[in-house]
Amino acid sequence: MMTEKQTLATKYEPQSIEEGRYDWWVKQGFFEATGDTAKKPFSVVIPPPNVTGKLHLGHAWDTTLQDIITRQKRMQGYDVLWLPGMDHAGIATQAKVEAKLREEGVTRYDLGREKFVEQVWDWKEEYAGHIRQQWGKLGLGLDYSKERFTLDAGLNTAVNKVFVDLYKKGLIYRGERIINWDPAAKTALSDIEVIHKDITGHFYHLRYPLTDGSGFLEVATTRPETIPGDTAVAVHPDDERYQKYIGKTIKLPLMDREIPIIADEYVEREFGSGVVKITPAHDPNDFEVGERHDLPRIIVMHEDGSMNENAGKYEGMDRFECRKAIIKDFEALDLVVKIEDHPHSVGHSERTDAVVEPYLSKQWFVKMTPLAEQALALQKSEDKVNFVPDRFDAQYVRWMENIHDWCISRQLWWGHQIPAWYNEAGEIHVGMEAPAGEGWTRDNDVLDTWFSSALWPFSTMGWPEEDAEMYNRYFPTNVLVTGYDIIAFWVSRMIFQSVEFTGRRPFEDALIHGLVRDEEGRKMSKSLGNGVDPIDVIEKYGADSLRYFLTTGTSPGQDLRFSYEKVEATWNFINKIWNASRFVMMNIEGMEAKDIDLSNVTDVSDQWILTRLNETIAKVTELSGRYEYGEVGRHLNNFIWDDYCDWYIEISKITLYGEDEASKATTKAVLAYVLDNILRLLHPFMPFVTEEIWQQLPTEGETIVTAAWPTVREELNNATAADAMKLYVEVIRAVRTIRTEVNTPLSRPITMMIKAKTPEIKALLLENQSYIERFCNPESLTIDTELEVPTQVMTAVVTGAEIYLPLQGLIDVAAETERLTKELDKLKNEVSRVQGKLKNERFVANAPDEVVVAERAKEQDYLEKYALVEQRIADLASL
Repeated sequence: MMTEKQTLATKYEPQSIEEGRYDWWVKQGFFEATGDTAKKPFSVVIPPPNVTGKLHLGHAWDTTLQDIITRQKRMQGYDVLWLPGMDHAGIATQAKVEAKLREEGVTRYDLGREKFVEQVWDWKEEYAGHIRQQWGKLGLGLDYSKERFTLDAGLNTAVNKVFVDLYKKGLIYRGERIINWDPAAKTALSDIEVIHKDITGHFYHLRYPLTDGSGFLEVATTRPETIPGDTAVAVHPDDERYQKYIGKTIKLPLMDREIPIIADEYVEREFGSGVVKITPAHDPNDFEVGERHDLPRIIVMHEDGSMNENAGKYEGMDRFECRKAIIKDFEALDLVVKIEDHPHSVGHSERTDAVVEPYLSKQWFVKMTPLAEQALALQKSEDKVNFVPDRFDAQYVRWMENIHDWCISRQLWWGHQIPAWYNEAGEIHVGMEAPAGEGWTRDNDVLDTWFSSALWPFSTMGWPEEDAEMYNRYFPTNVLVTGYDIIAFWVSRMIFQSVEFTGRRPFEDALIHGLVRDEEGRKMSKSLGNGVDPIDVIEKYGADSLRYFLTTGTSPGQDLRFSYEKVEATWNFINKIWNASRFVMMNIEGMEAKDIDLSNVTDVSDQWILTRLNETIAKVTELSGRYEYGEVGRHLNNFIWDDYCDWYIEISKITLYGEDEASKATTKAVLAYVLDNILRLLHPFMPFVTEEIWQQLPTEGETIVTAAWPTVREELNNATAADAMKLYVEVIRAVRTIRTEVNTPLSRPITMMIKAKTPEIKALLLENQSYIERFCNPESLTIDTELEVPTQVMTAVVTGAEIYLPLQGLIDVAAETERLTKELDKLKNEVSRVQGKLKNERFVANAPDEVVVAERAKEQDYLEKYALVEQRIADLASL
């Protein structure tokens, strides 16, 4: 055993049981993949967090889901690989380090590339340590012996190979295109790194004078700062209003430059004036028009968003200050027609929140159409990636069908440097190694972070080495867990790169979860100040509480609203388990694993709880296989809190405090056996508290981490006992409810009369009359099929019986009539619902026979209860 067994503390204290436990698991190597060929391999893809900051709730959510999956699979006997890793996060990490250097009065250019990269590696080592500590606090069972980083040497080899191979196939090219430019980070962005926000800007309607002095053409723009880059004005070739102007020129205001009036079908005749300015270097559509008409491309901004020398007198101004200055100058020349408010969507950098500038730049691109076609073909095959929920398959397919070429070069120093070299002759060498000879200069740019992350499922396992042991054993992986917000960023790229380079899907299942929102349903953000640090939650309520809340609080694909109240409810659930475990420990002291004998279980409560355990094991195992952890949580709560803690433990006291030693031994065995299995079912969700309790149970094995997952034992099922206990519980609950309604405490003995519907029900109730006596506290108890019922009674109807409580002077006839009337309405609705199902021909024809039979039984039961309640109302009316 890991520790000498001690009595459980009187109170559940998360920190006291979690501290040190995780380190022990890791040091013992319980999470390491073994490569054991006698076991079936199972591997999971962890979304690598970037090394720029703290663990956030979204990452805590998807990694906890993965931890649940892998812990369960280990317990089920699989050889599990779950390797940890981190992403170098090019833009974000470089920005953090540059900000740190600025505080020291230094820039990256002062240091030079090599020294700067050394500084970033130092940053990475520091923050990677923080992330590992946070993983440990969360309890993630990661195989640290195989940890990877996206800038590892092995991953760099894989990245370079992919780049070179795609280039040789003509799927990577270098060219001038309009790209998304982040003026704050001074780098290109891919389309999906741009976040569009709705803002209210302006539509500026401006006059452009004809060179011959014959008049003006009216154009409208939202970006006057790009006017110095205009190289044409365009109209639709079929627009009769402007036929006479095609081929003439415009005197570009403020720039003293003539530009042509051209005809192009890109122009929408019905929009605005039907005349548009063409700025090929600062608009993607204008770029295409410029290509068709051989227009010059004039870049008017520096990389930081300030105006350059091509902007004339506006050189040096910030682009938005330039906008104001140009409009002011147009007004001075009486060239402003009108200015309208214009709500529109504006792209912002995901990383820096700067307004993205469409910018003409020479960049590296991936030609996406052929890769997308292969990935889409995969989704039509038997080996498709199974999205859970499957509605995300359609989202993924739509993205791939409408994909654009991917700009993969970034103007950074931190990242995988592009394996391309240039010489003065204009030659380009792309290869795994630098070209021989002198005069070659390597491309300064690095690759988009997602380029290396796209290879994560197989590059981390040793690919492209053909004899890579991990790759050959564990790839393709079994499951990826991630949020729906990065399906386009990451999931799609892993799929098309895996299909291209391995010929296989990267993972069998893609379990997609939603976003963590605040209690009002808002996305968590710094600006709203509604973010929650998972470490703060762990320090207050423990990792087990946070883990259970995150993973059972919603269904796959749905957003989760964070609530401290709900986390505290989970903490209370753990307290319930803790206190129940203390009771069990006190009553099984001295018991060993060999003493747990279930071969002679005869007590109905023992048989019932073992049957319910079997049902729960079957349901939890089935639902876990479908990743329905919200439903798993519901079944676990119902069984553990209601059946085991509230009912079985209380009922067990009858035997434990009795005189029959044989019955005591059996009940103790059942208590221990069921608690052991409860802990195993809960362990993937609550690793810390389950280990602490399990270590003190009479069990065999070193740790619950490697204990076997519970299985159904058919010989322990007893349907008769289950039905009997259902009746006893129903009777006890009904009596307690009536006591509450009339404010009669349980300590006050009462007269009870139970009218059984059949002799069999009577025998069943008499057989375990002691349960009813213990939990209802009757002064006298009569159970029969025929009863002389007093007039003044409180009543309840349960399956197979009627309960009468004569309560002289305590009953309010009007209140009781009102209560029964409400009960009658509820039963009427139930009858209507069941009969509606049974009248549905499709339901009756398609549902399994046992389901239809069960529904007919429900109908009969509700009708009988309805008749009895109706009769009681009539009886009260006669008083």
